[in-house]
Amino acid sequence: MIRPSRVLDALTEVAWSAAVLGRAGLLGPYRPDRLLNMGRAVGRYGISVAGAYALNLARDPARAAIIDERGVLTFSEVEDRTTRLATALAERGVDEADRVALLCRNHRGFIEATIALAKLGADTLYLNTGFAPPQLAAVFDREEASAIILDEEFLAVADQIRPDILRVVGWSDSRGAAGGLATIEGLLAGPVGPPPGRPPREGKQIILTSGTMGSPKGAQRGGGNLEPLVSILSRIPLHTGDVTYDAAPMFHSWGLGHLAMALVMGSTLVLRRRFDPEEALALIQSHRVNVMVAVPVMLQRIMELPPGALDRYDTSSLRVVALSGSALPGDLAVRFMDRFGDVVYNLYGSTEVAWASIATPVDLRQAPGTAGRPPRGTVVRVLDAAGDEVRSGRSGRIFVKNRMLFEGYTGGGSKPVVDGLMGTGDTGHFDASGRLFVDGRDDDMIVSGGENVFPREVEDLLSEHPAVADVVLVGVPDHEFGQRLKAFVVRREGDPTAEAVLAEQLQNHVRARLARFKVPREVVFVAELPRNATGKVVRAELPG
Repeated sequence: MIRPSRVLDALTEVAWSAAVLGRAGLLGPYRPDRLLNMGRAVGRYGISVAGAYALNLARDPARAAIIDERGVLTFSEVEDRTTRLATALAERGVDEADRVALLCRNHRGFIEATIALAKLGADTLYLNTGFAPPQLAAVFDREEASAIILDEEFLAVADQIRPDILRVVGWSDSRGAAGGLATIEGLLAGPVGPPPGRPPREGKQIILTSGTMGSPKGAQRGGGNLEPLVSILSRIPLHTGDVTYDAAPMFHSWGLGHLAMALVMGSTLVLRRRFDPEEALALIQSHRVNVMVAVPVMLQRIMELPPGALDRYDTSSLRVVALSGSALPGDLAVRFMDRFGDVVYNLYGSTEVAWASIATPVDLRQAPGTAGRPPRGTVVRVLDAAGDEVRSGRSGRIFVKNRMLFEGYTGGGSKPVVDGLMGTGDTGHFDASGRLFVDGRDDDMIVSGGENVFPREVEDLLSEHPAVADVVLVGVPDHEFGQRLKAFVVRREGDPTAEAVLAEQLQNHVRARLARFKVPREVVFVAELPRNATGKVVRAELPG
């Protein structure tokens, strides 16, 4: 027998979700004929990327769907192109049993390939555009991909992939044949047969972990539900019809998640293959961008522009700058908001758990660097080594529970789970106001002279120094203390201080504010830090 309290809780949840979706404009009003067509679209493809574009075709077919370096495509054009592409791929042997790799930058071809594969029910494997040839070949073989859609610039990188698999070029600067291979544009221009019917299965999206400390793993996700959408809309004021500049790489869970979000919301997506800080401001002005999706290092690069460039563009249309993918250093969010208004929202999560907490502009002004609070429907706990919850202010391992947890790694295995909560691999703590702070990775913590040290706290402090443009700290062996901190620092351009003097100044800057065992015993100056596409520092590539 179902208890009345459970029925009441369920009805309350439905009402709350409806209110959130209503505020975002997702509940209409719609003309009856369009509402009927929208229902048919969801019925055919479900809550998937294919269903989302079919939904927008029914809702507003003439609205701009994609604006990239080649111009504008409407939802009607994208629907037609992706159906034709799906048919062409099917004629070349791609079906629901296949796993197709995608190695593309942010452009129309990336989105069109994603939708076309969803229409076929095939799995999509998103590859990192920064892969070296051996790494790419290893991941491709491990994940048992049977075809690849890739940009022309990556043809040489993909040389080590098996020669017998289907290759299709997603973007060619010449627009013609690329190395004699088929291109998306060429397939769309050629004759195609009848469109595919409803796929017999819903394809999975396989996103690779960042692999900053080891080999990237494939994390797979299945069918969609509305909870991720409601969760993020409850904390971030997105609205149907927004113009969204997705600057974050879409092969990563952060950029890809906002692609899916934009599709459901009927947003116009502005895309560029590479990020340029001043061009980003120009795009915001010219397209009246409402939402920018980025990683923290992109904001850092914008703030490094000369004042004249910052003042040159009208960014008043910007309502949300959503950040994730790597740590938000120091007071970067506050400095950005002082210049562009209270628009920054910082999300913490991982490929495996999706987003776990969201910091609003109010949170970031009150507690710079915070990861915010868990949205409704998400539980976050900080546990000690025994699996017990620690009190506020104490550091421990971060565990998350929501309906967005991944289904496991493609090669087997998963993250640790305690009482239904999945570990993120990070350590953190809650403050007295219930805001989450991420202290660092489990394996980043060092023990120096018997004291636990998390590099993130020292990094945030050093990033506030006027001579520091970028910084990362790592633990290295130490004969006396077991381990010690070593700082890699990028100096701010134009700083005249001698390296030896500046190194001592930075050590004193930490010594005056933190315990002595947190002072980096070595400071190394470098031209730049090796970062991946999401802004995370690749520690294996730091100088010895």
